[in-house]
Amino acid sequence: MIEDPFVTHRRLLFTVAYEMLGSAADAEDVLQESWLRWADVDRSAVRDPRSYLVRIVTRQALNRLRTLSRRREDYVGEWLPEPLLTSPDVAEDVELAESVSIAMLTVLETLGPVERAVFVLREVFDMPYGEIAEATGKPAATVRQIARRAREHVAARRPRTRVSRSEQQAVVERFLDALRTGRLQGLMEVLAPDVVLIADGGGVVAAALTPIHGVDLVAPLLARANQVVAALEATPVWLNGAPAGRIRFDGEPAAVSLEVEDGRVTRIYVVRNPGKLTRLDEPAELAR
Repeated sequence: MIEDPFVTHRRLLFTVAYEMLGSAADAEDVLQESWLRWADVDRSAVRDPRSYLVRIVTRQALNRLRTLSRRREDYVGEWLPEPLLTSPDVAEDVELAESVSIAMLTVLETLGPVERAVFVLREVFDMPYGEIAEATGKPAATVRQIARRAREHVAARRPRTRVSRSEQQAVVERFLDALRTGRLQGLMEVLAPDVVLIADGGGVVAAALTPIHGVDLVAPLLARANQVVAALEATPVWLNGAPAGRIRFDGEPAAVSLEVEDGRVTRIYVVRNPGKLTRLDEPAELAR
């Protein structure tokens, strides 16, 4: 029995939707909507099922993204992407790991819906401009212009340097150890002077409503977090293709992703919104 192309390419389709939306829950909804449309398609008329399915998912994700963009304007505090538990294998594909990183997804939030779709399809999945034009409903010449603008926009905002997996792991472990012990000096040593902490509580749990800048503010804040709770657990995990941390403050979960440069943490993303922490038990299946 021949496997349905939707099943064959499901990992790819989920990855496309997730990178466009920054939310696994919304990506799953998009896949469900796309499956219903695929079920009504005359398969004999489809020459390239993979490209056809990507077009369906892109269109559905664009519709969802336009709705979400309006909703996120009213979000309480900072909005961060929904973290995914991933296997270390995802990091073997460097470009895939970078494209699903919390840092990159946060940058993609600064693009408009069509810009984001064009960037993801071209830069991450290397789709031809003609296929992207069909997926987005824009002329191919326009798609080329959008791709160039989006590429420049992202390049100006993405992390400045790439670090090796081993360096990222070592810094994450140092950070988590300092967090567990609450040692201010240890935190000061692992954090860069211009470190930025961004937290997402969604108005549901306590979290800083705006980014906190500088080691002199961030380090004492993290040290106090250890002192004001009865129990703090910090476990290394792989999130979005990179070493990261799963934290529990008195049993309340959080996910922590880090940007690292020159052996120090330059940016800390803390997701505490419970609605975004449902994908931390089963590794997500991602593919390009």
